[in-house]
Amino acid sequence: MSADRISPLGTPVPQELYPLLATVLLSGGALFTGSFFLYEVSKTKHSRQLKTELILALIASVLLGLGTLFLLLWTGVYV
Repeated sequence: MSADRISPLGTPVPQELYPLLATVLLSGGALFTGSFFLYEVSKTKHSRQLKTELILALIASVLLGLGTLFLLLWTGVYV
């Protein structure tokens, strides 16, 4: 295969969407982090459920991680 037939590698997400994705994902992650915090503070030790804690923490973690990724991409730090 010659070099002139190879197509350049492109991003699956358009670069124009990086600011929007970073803002939405980080905001959603902050919302779920706050929800997790309020759940932990408002419930007693015996009324908490591990399943609810894990779901809230997982959603917050994924949203904050993806939001950070798109924030870095938006600022020009290509990871």
